[in-house]
Amino acid sequence: MNFGGRGGVGNMNQMLKQAQAMQAKMMKAQEELKEARVEGNAGGGMVSATVNGQGELVGVKLSKEVVDPEDVEMLEDLILAAVSDAANKAREMMEQRMGLLTGGMKLPF
Repeated sequence: MNFGGRGGVGNMNQMLKQAQAMQAKMMKAQEELKEARVEGNAGGGMVSATVNGQGELVGVKLSKEVVDPEDVEMLEDLILAAVSDAANKAREMMEQRMGLLTGGMKLPF
């Protein structure tokens, strides 16, 4: 293959270094996201769910008032809504942080 002489090889090396630097930044950002916490709420804050920046559920809190043995379905719906809210916030946070690294380029994460 002809890379346009010595300048072409130098450009390839520079591109490789840039790609490696970006990969290192992305790995660091993913570690930071794993440590980040986002909270979602439902039922006026009676149910909260906490996820990390990668969208993994790490905690759920329920107010005593929302626990009604006669209406388990409502509690299930509130938990689902809180988890969904937290997951959406985590996804937005991840897209924002990764977007800063990739210049808005969509990458398959």
